[in-house]
Amino acid sequence: MSKNWKKIRKQKDKFFGEHPQSPLPPEILETFQGLAYYAPDPKMVFDVEAEEYDEKTSLMIPTTTNDERRFLRWGKVTLDINGQTASLTLFYSPENDYFFLPFLDATNGEETYKAGRYLDPPRGADGRFHIDFNLAYSPYCAYSPYYSCVIPPEENCLEIAIHAGEKLLKTN
Repeated sequence: MSKNWKKIRKQKDKFFGEHPQSPLPPEILETFQGLAYYAPDPKMVFDVEAEEYDEKTSLMIPTTTNDERRFLRWGKVTLDINGQTASLTLFYSPENDYFFLPFLDATNGEETYKAGRYLDPPRGADGRFHIDFNLAYSPYCAYSPYYSCVIPPEENCLEIAIHAGEKLLKTN
């Protein structure tokens, strides 16, 4: 697990609570005391090789505002999550030069944002990807309709629950 999870969460809470570009609307900011998270779980951290696709097909992924964003299907990661095998497509944004792992799981709509959560897994010097679900985050559209967020494609919809990372923000 990232040794910096406390620091990352503290910085994010500070940004959401104080920064002028916070995605939180004023009525939530008035009582905001931090985002809600699952307790960190070391079993939700993976350093894995991806099965890189020979042909990286382009995909226009729809967003919450009916726009689309272009990504390449870069490869697939297969993980053992609590004894269950989960395969997820790893996407790459050539325009922004980063890897992206949007996903839906059995917690969506009840415990986590209904339209899914995201990870931005770094690729190590050894070519392996660091996938830490404790760092899974909700997109800004979870807090405000003024943001356009990628909807995870069907191939990244898991039937299992990922009890790690960011939860729904509870408001009074």
